[in-house]
Amino acid sequence: MKTITAIIKPFKLDEVRDALMGVGAHGMTATEVKGYGRQKGHTEIYRGAEYMISFLPKVKIEVAVTDDLADRVVEAIRKAAHTGQIGDGKIFVTPLERALRIRTGEADNDAL
Repeated sequence: MKTITAIIKPFKLDEVRDALMGVGAHGMTATEVKGYGRQKGHTEIYRGAEYMISFLPKVKIEVAVTDDLADRVVEAIRKAAHTGQIGDGKIFVTPLERALRIRTGEADNDAL
């Protein structure tokens, strides 16, 4: 099993969700986050004063999948989140040691 974590632009969330459903990923968690990478923020002008915005709004998506689905999920996220502009985001894939569905007690792949 794998946990796939993606940091994407907020307006791409619906496209990514639809892409995940299209490849058979049955659930995901989305969290509003702030951060920066190479983009390093930007400046904005408010009431005539210039402000440096260091942390940009992003959405963090977490998806737990079986090993055989992981590559398709990564590619679906990459295609759906892509704009070609700086700040498109990152995808991280990590091993998932154990999963348990609380309601039924199902474990590992059955719990996903």
